[in-house]
Amino acid sequence: MSQTTPILTLPYIQPSQAQKHVTHNEALRSLDALVQLSVQSRSLTEAPESAAPGARFIVAGGATGAWAGQDHAVALAENGGWIFFPPNPGWRAWIEDEGAEAVWQSGAWQGAAGATALPDRLGLGTPPDAEARLAVAAPGTVLSHEGAGHRLKLNKAGTGDTASLLFQSDWTGYAEMGLAGEDAFSIKVSDGSAWTTALRFDPASGAASGAAVSDGPDDPDPAKLMRAGDGYLKGTLLGPVSQDAGGMPTGAVIERGSNANGDYVRFADGTQICTSPGIATGAIDTPAGALFQSGHLAWTFPAGFAPGRPPILTGESGNTGAWPCFAPHGGLSTGLKATALIAIPGGLTLRLCAIGRWV
Repeated sequence: MSQTTPILTLPYIQPSQAQKHVTHNEALRSLDALVQLSVQSRSLTEAPESAAPGARFIVAGGATGAWAGQDHAVALAENGGWIFFPPNPGWRAWIEDEGAEAVWQSGAWQGAAGATALPDRLGLGTPPDAEARLAVAAPGTVLSHEGAGHRLKLNKAGTGDTASLLFQSDWTGYAEMGLAGEDAFSIKVSDGSAWTTALRFDPASGAASGAAVSDGPDDPDPAKLMRAGDGYLKGTLLGPVSQDAGGMPTGAVIERGSNANGDYVRFADGTQICTSPGIATGAIDTPAGALFQSGHLAWTFPAGFAPGRPPILTGESGNTGAWPCFAPHGGLSTGLKATALIAIPGGLTLRLCAIGRWV
């Protein structure tokens, strides 16, 4: 025959037992402590320095000192010490400093159904602990709306604290997103030991930085995200071209223009092509019927070339029986003054092309 009751572990009086009052009084003490259970608090992790005989508490998680190892038990002050009663599922206790009722279920003291008590912790499929007071072990978790929108809030105490989502594999962190030790939103990744900030967004401007973003137009890593100012987009293909002092393009890719002197195309690498409208040669200098005849022409380029870097000149007459060649003279950066030698009698209207550099 067992010597204690199966539920509250109250001691039985045994046959022929001496001093039966001791056993009887011990059972009464347990009943006195647990029947109509009311505790002063469930938030303490350490026994109070002074407690009146009969004072009861629910020991909070992570208890130390005289309460060490008695997490969640009912502690009864008795004869200068403490007696502990581990809870059974369904035990109810009135929490005096909260003014609410709690029930022991799923390994935690939780708010009773229909009561206003705030549960200390909740575990679904896995036990909670002092840090993870809400713990869920399941194939999935659904958070849905209740007729409209739904917002999940992660709040931290101050700038230097963290509010983030941490992604782990076998309890080792490999990715984190949120406010990690600052008020700027960032995405971090890890190889299991060292962390790298892949993306960080400035809270004032919204500008992105981090290891995944290009350091500038000279960054050779093709795997990085390109900033708009470091490359060419649809809006920067056509427009004014320019270069910095080091020869790096800073404007558009192609610049095209025209005026009374002809058409020009400039490229971001410094190449320039100018074409003329029809230019007539001047008066013929040699008698008709000579092998070559010459005429003078002048052409101001529609866009100037770089000083000291004369362009290459070509031309065509529009007549298959004639070909021009040029003996240029004059400043070739802004225009051409030349003598054209023509393989047929008479002057011709020529179209010219100059290829060189604008910078």
